[in-house]
Amino acid sequence: MIGGFTAPPTGTDFGERMLNKVVSQSIRHLFSQSESVDVAIRCSPSSKLLQGSIDNFKMNGRCLVIRKDFWVEEMSFETDAVSIDFGSVLSGKIRLRQPTQAIAQVVLTEDGINQAFTAELVKKRLLNIDTPELTNLSGGEPVSFTDINLQLLPDSKIKIFAKTELPNGSVPISLIATLAVERRRRISFQNPQFNEDVVPENLRGVSRVLTMVFAEILDNMVDLDRFDLDGVTMRINRLETQGKKLIFSGYAQIEHFPGNG
Repeated sequence: MIGGFTAPPTGTDFGERMLNKVVSQSIRHLFSQSESVDVAIRCSPSSKLLQGSIDNFKMNGRCLVIRKDFWVEEMSFETDAVSIDFGSVLSGKIRLRQPTQAIAQVVLTEDGINQAFTAELVKKRLLNIDTPELTNLSGGEPVSFTDINLQLLPDSKIKIFAKTELPNGSVPISLIATLAVERRRRISFQNPQFNEDVVPENLRGVSRVLTMVFAEILDNMVDLDRFDLDGVTMRINRLETQGKKLIFSGYAQIEHFPGNG
């Protein structure tokens, strides 16, 4: 469902209602599917809209899917003043006169993160890896990491379980790490620690090596520039875990509205 609502009436006219509808339709282009996307436009007095001046707009979305595989529990952003070409609204589009920034928040769930590990974009970075550290253990064959399960822990920590197949059989691996933000666009898996409790004693030596290689792969995997949305670049200032949720706070640089590049 794509919905729209406006701020409390202050002379709101047809132009503002039309803009609200067009923005809602543009935002929809960001997502493969969504449960709800609500957009609020504020423009007071509403006559400013004819000059293309908007005081701000807000977007709140729930149960969103990006690129068909990446589930987002909640996403919201709010801009300051925005300057648009009002003529574009009349043709069913919205064009920015200049880029704008918005305060943004994104909430992922533990289930949504685990779903992302099954996406092709992610799996291809975890399958058939032939680095020397791994092929030395596998008799020269590429090694794959499968059956990945992530648990969110307090204080921005995570615990991950996975397994690999070596010539002598399956080897479980597990690690605990701290999530951190680097350069506002990378999610880093810092201070990885081998979690030997779930690994049989006779496999701990090889599992430790596999786990540290796996941690290095993860640390180089999550870069927001690989997930750029149409016309919108996300940057993270901070992250935190809250129960089964991972919350990112930052900003969005909006070059153009989705579907209007």
